[in-house]
Amino acid sequence: MSGLNQNSESSQHKQMSRPFEKIKKIRSLDEVITRGGQVISAYAENRFGESGSMSNEEFVKRIDAGYFGRSPIIAESLWQRFFENGEKVFFPSVAARGNSIADISSILDRSDVRAHIIDKADRILSGRFDILGYRNVYVGSDIDWHRDPISQKRAPLQHWKEIDRIPASEVGDRKVVWELNRHQHFFILGAAHRLTGDERYANCFVEHLSSWISQNPPGVGINWSSSLEVSFRTMSWIWAFHLFRDSDSFTPKHFMEAANYLYRHGRHIEKYLSKYFSPNTHLTGEALGLYYLGTQFPYFRRAASWRKLASEILLAEAEKQIHSDGVYFEQSTWYQKYTVDIYTHFIILRSLQPSSGSYVSHSKLEELLGKAFDYLSTVAMPDGTTPLIGDDDGGSLLPLSSAPPNDFRGSLAVGSVLFSSGEMRSCAGNEIEVVFWLLGEAGINTFRSISASAPDMASRDFGVGGQYVMRDGSGELDNYLHIDCGEIGALSGGHGHADTLSIVAALNGKCILVDPGTYTYHESMEMRDLFRSTAAHNTLTVDGRSSSEPGSTFGWHSRANATAEKWISQPRFDHFEGSHDGYRRLEDPVTHRRSVLFLKGDYWVIRDEADAQRVHEYDLHFHFDADVDVSVSGDGSFVEGQGFKLHTFGDDGFWQQKESWVSRVHGNKKNAAYCRYSAAGVGKQEFFTFLFPVIGESPNVSEVPVDFGRAFVVRTGVFTDLFIFADNQSESTDNGVFASNFRYSWARLTDSGEFPDEMLLIGGDSLSIRGIEIFAGQPLEFANIRRLGKELYISTDEGLWTADIG
Repeated sequence: MSGLNQNSESSQHKQMSRPFEKIKKIRSLDEVITRGGQVISAYAENRFGESGSMSNEEFVKRIDAGYFGRSPIIAESLWQRFFENGEKVFFPSVAARGNSIADISSILDRSDVRAHIIDKADRILSGRFDILGYRNVYVGSDIDWHRDPISQKRAPLQHWKEIDRIPASEVGDRKVVWELNRHQHFFILGAAHRLTGDERYANCFVEHLSSWISQNPPGVGINWSSSLEVSFRTMSWIWAFHLFRDSDSFTPKHFMEAANYLYRHGRHIEKYLSKYFSPNTHLTGEALGLYYLGTQFPYFRRAASWRKLASEILLAEAEKQIHSDGVYFEQSTWYQKYTVDIYTHFIILRSLQPSSGSYVSHSKLEELLGKAFDYLSTVAMPDGTTPLIGDDDGGSLLPLSSAPPNDFRGSLAVGSVLFSSGEMRSCAGNEIEVVFWLLGEAGINTFRSISASAPDMASRDFGVGGQYVMRDGSGELDNYLHIDCGEIGALSGGHGHADTLSIVAALNGKCILVDPGTYTYHESMEMRDLFRSTAAHNTLTVDGRSSSEPGSTFGWHSRANATAEKWISQPRFDHFEGSHDGYRRLEDPVTHRRSVLFLKGDYWVIRDEADAQRVHEYDLHFHFDADVDVSVSGDGSFVEGQGFKLHTFGDDGFWQQKESWVSRVHGNKKNAAYCRYSAAGVGKQEFFTFLFPVIGESPNVSEVPVDFGRAFVVRTGVFTDLFIFADNQSESTDNGVFASNFRYSWARLTDSGEFPDEMLLIGGDSLSIRGIEIFAGQPLEFANIRRLGKELYISTDEGLWTADIG
């Protein structure tokens, strides 16, 4: 076989001589047919030399001559038909004739965008690339496309199916190699060329394109081992063709050579779709690549079948991969963004197709995509960044934004245009580069015409996906907390983390408690498992165990089952309760329950209960963002830093301050503060944590004795709060101010009166204040009471009323 290492031929034959041994866990006849066909096809490629390059003469046979009339099918005619078609059916920012991006700074009103593109392009010219979280990596000008530039390890030129068998210790980090070979730097070079007219960028593109083709015979090597990566490269090339259309360096000859390879890309994707291997963003990303090819190369004989197949996959998978509340089924915010981007490209390209003369709406897809965007806009923190729940792979569909990797507002800006959403428009701010690239200057004008509006209810529950967001506003200085009570993820849970009941929090607009991210898939199993462990998240561990126990790189030995038990969201407060059984495999099984009460504009009270029989060791973990300074108080009673304070109460517990890592993008990690509250106990244990945003004087918290539960007093120079948790609701707890049998009771008092100024009660039926009965015998989910003089204004789940206490 051309390009293969001949010394490895016999070993390859032995490894692939029984192809059906690779078909495991078959679930249906269609899966038997699909997997069997893929294995046989790969075996035939490898054994009988069906990989390798295709001559131009053979390539022309794959083209429908009807598109060319009497014109010969040569490089120049292929070039002409491609661009004529693209002017009508590709993204208008780069495909429409006479449309220049040279004035992008004025279009976007952001000079930093131009500077960002040119700086990255100039570094590429010097052989330096940003790859995932690795910055300024020297790759050189004469690139070895099979080498990992971080480890300097090189994957062999074997049939792509054999590469999976080779460990990372020999080939390096596949993610790094694949990211370089996505060729997304072609977009940067192309944008720089269109901005400046500098032919150096075009020369670099042509050199890289030609060298890649010469080093990567179809089907041979690591760069054919993932159909998703083949698809991403396909899209990068097509964008680059448009960006370099007017370059003297990029000629019809280069175009025909690349188009020949893109046909082979399409055939590879079509044959090796991840229908059963990875039916997630792998499958939808592959389908999008086929849709690109089928729409942009209509003269390929397989174009119509690619368009049909891609559309069928994308429409069907939307209903499988996007929950009815908009949450992506693998429980990862990064892959949620991948999903909305994939479907955004599909919808825009589909709207440009001429087949029916006008865009045909697909209401279910648009409904789900709208909800997926809605979730992304809700989960975004006050500073505009998104917490990295679950895995992040560090990549993107295309590098259309200069924003930090965890800033998804560019995608939300496009969503605001597609769905005419003022709420998304508000969340997006001025991150509009992606709008320009996908929708052109007309899209920018539409975006600017949409009036930004704050959501009616800032806090939201996404119950199907198990995600809960608490916030007291949508401004840049508001408070925010995210709770993960979802499953570890669909399929094998491969992109989920052991983060059940974990929280992420931003106080006064600044991210304080952070999800540490992913860092790596392949560098080492130790680091892979560390970042996805329970101890790496802001939640409780028992006996040092993870609630879900890692198995393979994308698998688990055990998975926690989460149950959301209560969600109440009202203008004054939010309340969540949930549990999981992740510690059921212990000799003495333990159930973890967590409740979170958010007094909007004030603070959070978090209760953790461990339901056990025997003695266990417990740790509450708190991971801080990399730029957050943290210290434990001299008496060890609380943790504080600029803008926050954290009190935790347990039986004989103690604080420890350590150092950990935070990864804001795959491949990069930074040192960050980490605190742990540790305790041990026999039987049921409970911990109460008070999380305060602090501006000025910080509050103090102390525990006070009370019958039938736990009670805490919060004091500031202005008010005194009393919080009581009742563990025996058959009896009312009387603290001298009020008597209540509610499970949660909170009251705010000032020195000016003997009656509370405000009360909040959750789950009970009896309340009296200073001996005056307010209600009795009527079960209430919640009650929020405000006092004005001698009159109480009471809001409950059963209605509104007033009471006179004069």
